[in-house]
Amino acid sequence: MADTTKPVKEIKIPVADPNDPYAVPAAMPSSVDHAVRSFDANDYPMPDRKQDDWRYTPIERIDEFFTVFKPSGETQIEVSMIDGSPLAEGVKLSQVKLGEGLSGTVSKPNDRVSAVEWNSGATATVLELNGEIAQPVLVKVHGAGADLDAFHLVIAAADRAHADVVVEHDGDARLAEGVEITTGKDSHISTTFIQEWAKTAKHVGNHRIHVGEGASLRHSVVTLSGDIVRIRMDQDFGGEQGDLNMLGIYFVDPGEHIEHRTMVVHNHPDCKSRVVYKGALDGKGAHSTWVGNALIQPTAPGTDSYELNRNLVLTPGAIADSEPNLEIENGNIIGAGHASSVGRFDDEELFYLESRGIPEAEARKLVVRGFFGELVEEIGIPAISEHLMDVIDRRLARGEDAAMTQVLEDK
Repeated sequence: MADTTKPVKEIKIPVADPNDPYAVPAAMPSSVDHAVRSFDANDYPMPDRKQDDWRYTPIERIDEFFTVFKPSGETQIEVSMIDGSPLAEGVKLSQVKLGEGLSGTVSKPNDRVSAVEWNSGATATVLELNGEIAQPVLVKVHGAGADLDAFHLVIAAADRAHADVVVEHDGDARLAEGVEITTGKDSHISTTFIQEWAKTAKHVGNHRIHVGEGASLRHSVVTLSGDIVRIRMDQDFGGEQGDLNMLGIYFVDPGEHIEHRTMVVHNHPDCKSRVVYKGALDGKGAHSTWVGNALIQPTAPGTDSYELNRNLVLTPGAIADSEPNLEIENGNIIGAGHASSVGRFDDEELFYLESRGIPEAEARKLVVRGFFGELVEEIGIPAISEHLMDVIDRRLARGEDAAMTQVLEDK
């Protein structure tokens, strides 16, 4: 017979709260919550292909960036307005010791190579933007040697600033680069990073981005050449109503490895993010990697987030890795999604163009131009857009010449 003298203990079943998933013990924090963030390179293990962050990277080709080094100082930096004129009113350029002033204020290094860059360099180039700046600011980064070097750039926009910044990379280099971007409240900023390196250049980069309350940032990355280029971008918001638009264009030749990694963290309400990366690969051994991560935290109701990656494989023997990841810890959102694809030319598009008398080689050019065209125009700087389309045309023509040479050799 049951003992009715003892009080019956009420069993409470936990109910999920879309605004607080941590209220349910079974709901674990995201993997990103536990990622290492440190200025000390020793806090990170030595990279190997078994680690998720490095499994697509040919680490044996960049292992010189895994330990702190003495920079060569060979990299040449020039800063002007895009027409070559001196810096306009509202643009301030300065050099500070790493860790002083505005340097080191946007998050912390997020992998071993970014921590090594921080500990290898001595100074930061700081670009401060204030007010409405009519024409883009141009930062030219020229590699003048193959010795290891480090460069750290800080772009800081004041509240309500309106400005465009273009960072161009060229020459030959082995460069570890750190970039910090912070945008003030209600500012509207565009940053465009172009990598047009020599064939033997190596470039490992880390962008740490903070988008202010009510601010909008268009962050564009265009990688056109280099033996190996690996750029990681980590971002968060500083308040409500932030708007982030991340654009990426890459063109990969035989033997090159081009890798982009984006991490968008929604940590405030009513913010919007769009990540769109497109790449073309031409030739045997061309290898691209895109890894897109988006995290929507419990503190970010009203989030609107989407990421997209498209890869166009122009010839056999090229490899494109595409990995979108989305972690949602908040059910009270407008929307979140992702998509990726890797494919060859659309036969229907080619047939349509050829049926109207357009030669196959020219039809292929038109397809690739259309593939990149919308993103190129969205960068919003006419001089840059025109240059990029010219470069893409030259790359396609070069690929045709190489293909014809191969045909003749095979006969």
